[in-house]
Amino acid sequence: MKGFEGALAAGADEIVIFGAASEAFSQKNINCSIAESIARFEPVVQAAREAGIRVRGSISCALGCPYQGDVPVESVVDVAQRYLAMQVDEIDVADTIGVGTPQRVRDVMTAVTRVVDPARVSGHFHDTYGQALANILAALETGISIFHTSVAGLGGCPYAKGATGNVATEDVLYMLRGLDIDTGVDFDAVVDIGQWMSAHLNRKGSSRAGNAIAAKRAA
Repeated sequence: MKGFEGALAAGADEIVIFGAASEAFSQKNINCSIAESIARFEPVVQAAREAGIRVRGSISCALGCPYQGDVPVESVVDVAQRYLAMQVDEIDVADTIGVGTPQRVRDVMTAVTRVVDPARVSGHFHDTYGQALANILAALETGISIFHTSVAGLGGCPYAKGATGNVATEDVLYMLRGLDIDTGVDFDAVVDIGQWMSAHLNRKGSSRAGNAIAAKRAA
């Protein structure tokens, strides 16, 4: 509630609650069980709804956990159903450590969308093992059309050793453009931003498409 009150004071129009599909990750990340974390979220979601603020419910480690390994599909569906009962607006299925593969993504997304409208489900893929683009394509095939990305692929997770950032925005836009999917996002502007951010951080961004376009421009 303290965090919510701060978000409300700052004028936020959307909040996110983070629950894990893995008991081990829940304990390591927020020091409580999945059930306890959901109970903590209930008054926050209620307060947000009363304030007219949109709520997303993120399911961490939906495709694998750094502590327990495999995560049962049933566990992901269980958290999704708990979120539904709280009336969250959108449910994020997150591959927090980037271990997911296309078939696993199809299995999880198919199971989740049996109980949740696909229009309310999003995919959150880290690219640790280089599978994020393939996983997005697999999720698209199950009817998912909302995806989280990170410009230049920046980011990570302090509680998931070795996890890289979300899949690079530039790479996703390049793939979607190749599929004739209009996102309404200015690809060239995102490449510019990614290159600027990477230069500012004195490191090379992980977007292959962004780096390739930048190299082509410089040639």
